[in-house]
Amino acid sequence: MKSHFFAYISRMRFIQRWALMRNTAPENVQEHSHQVAVLAHALAVIRNEKFGGHVDAGAVAAAALYHDASEILTGDMPTPIKYDNPAIQAAYKDVETVAGRKLLGMLPRELQRVYTPLLTQVPLEVEALVKAADKLSAYIKCVEELKAGNMEFREAAAQTRRALEGYGLSEVAWFLDTFMDSFSMTLDELK
Repeated sequence: MKSHFFAYISRMRFIQRWALMRNTAPENVQEHSHQVAVLAHALAVIRNEKFGGHVDAGAVAAAALYHDASEILTGDMPTPIKYDNPAIQAAYKDVETVAGRKLLGMLPRELQRVYTPLLTQVPLEVEALVKAADKLSAYIKCVEELKAGNMEFREAAAQTRRALEGYGLSEVAWFLDTFMDSFSMTLDELK
């Protein structure tokens, strides 16, 4: 059996994010997924090392790499539309589920068991960290756009920060306190 799975995955780079907003630096789903994987791994490590957790940081990073894979088939739905009302949110979640199953079905049968927890059945603890990392990535994007003088992201930054603080996750609060200010600095200030 020939498989198109990884050819589809490589197309993540063609899907642009933040479609309704003027961007100083465009971002695609592949770039975003990498950043979310790095952040999710960090949140898992922070949970384990600072707050006594026992989550598999590698599993969290792997799930984050694939967290938006369904968008290869669905495209990226802008957040203000996706979460505008419960009916749209539920319908889009169903579409994402179908797309995830379709991608899973593209894999040879002997690999599907390994990719199932990445594409369609993410464990709850892993999913929570990936979701937090996804939101953290969005907040970083907003901060970087504001740093570049793009006030289009001012309200998105405030809403996203409130959402992050509302998660009540110690590792997120610690990340924000320890690392977030650096994203507002210039390269010379980081030295």
